[in-house]
Amino acid sequence: MKVWGEIPRILGIYNKQKNVGRINKTSPTASKKDVISISGEGKDYQTALKALKNVPDVRAEKVKELYEKYQSGNYDVKGKDIADKMLQSFIDKKV
Repeated sequence: MKVWGEIPRILGIYNKQKNVGRINKTSPTASKKDVISISGEGKDYQTALKALKNVPDVRAEKVKELYEKYQSGNYDVKGKDIADKMLQSFIDKKV
């Protein structure tokens, strides 16, 4: 049985399927702009952050006062007071 004569015809069928027509151009779409809106709570948060940036991290007058007490030998802190502050700090962080 010879199949050689049928091969070009079979290939012709497959070649017809490979041809893809051109795609028509689509109409250009109008670009849309993104819109952002910030909630009132977000604005309040930004205001608070700006205010905190103006506050110094270190209270210089408090540091100076404690340094002078320490240098003069008048700085006396009880161990119980330190332990209470440490525990209170730990409790505050948990809550």
